[in-house]
Amino acid sequence: MLRFALNRALSAGLMLLVVGTVVFSILFLVPGDPAELLLSSDGITASPDAIASLREEMGLNKPLLAQYGEFLVNALRFDFGVSLIDKASVGDTIATRLPRTIELILAGLVLAALTGIPAGTYAGLRPGRRFDRIASAVNAVLISLPGFVIGTLFIYIFAQFLRWLPAGGYTSFFTDPWLHIKQLTLPAITVGLHLFSIIFRMTRASVLEMRGNDWVRTAVAKGLSRKLVVRRHVLRNALGPVITVVGLQMGILLGSTVLIEFIYNWPGLSGYLVTAVQQRDYPSVRGVILVVSALFILINLMVELLYSMLDPRIRLE
Repeated sequence: MLRFALNRALSAGLMLLVVGTVVFSILFLVPGDPAELLLSSDGITASPDAIASLREEMGLNKPLLAQYGEFLVNALRFDFGVSLIDKASVGDTIATRLPRTIELILAGLVLAALTGIPAGTYAGLRPGRRFDRIASAVNAVLISLPGFVIGTLFIYIFAQFLRWLPAGGYTSFFTDPWLHIKQLTLPAITVGLHLFSIIFRMTRASVLEMRGNDWVRTAVAKGLSRKLVVRRHVLRNALGPVITVVGLQMGILLGSTVLIEFIYNWPGLSGYLVTAVQQRDYPSVRGVILVVSALFILINLMVELLYSMLDPRIRLE
């Protein structure tokens, strides 16, 4: 197990180095002077003094290898420079906004897992029955509705019509815990419904596949209880594909929750990335992309390790 973990960690480190190299190279792949491109807008060309000042500020006047080495060292220290718009530290801004996006995704994941895995297991053990048909129909509706449509409906129903929950906003948990939970509820459910449809579908398909295997029939023939057979022989083997898909979805959600954050006015990382792209704030864009990529690689590493614990055959491949 230790050797498997070290090999996967080494692969993740090499992948992160490749991602860092690609992110560093993006600015230099565009024809022309990067500083001039960043300062120019609407056909207006910046003055030579302003371009020279920005080149010095971004370190573009140094040799390329020196810039690359400095970029890697600073990235390891979580130092991505300062924003070109408000001169705030990009690392500090990411450190402030990233936990909010992670909190939103994890809250949605917990809600989806607590409902999707039991529902998918029950439907997979009783295919074609009433619960399976109803749950599959509801899942088909949920998977066809975009997140911003669900979010808009939730705001209208629960915030404006029923007035049970706030329509959006963000308050720190340490400032007002109850208000924070109420503000988190609707966006977390919106994220969770998307994950629920994926978890339910994967769990149902995996349970259907596992329940027909020889070892399950053998366990039943040996007289083991139905709950023990389901827990030890069906569900444990069925969770592998579910964990893999959930891990990939978490990585994708890190950069794709922008519409949900926008609808609920949730100040997370995705909205910050969109704003930085619109304003051509290159240090912020580079920092966010690198951090999201690193988290995506880390999540995949954790999924592989967890998958190998559930299925020891993975470690032998």
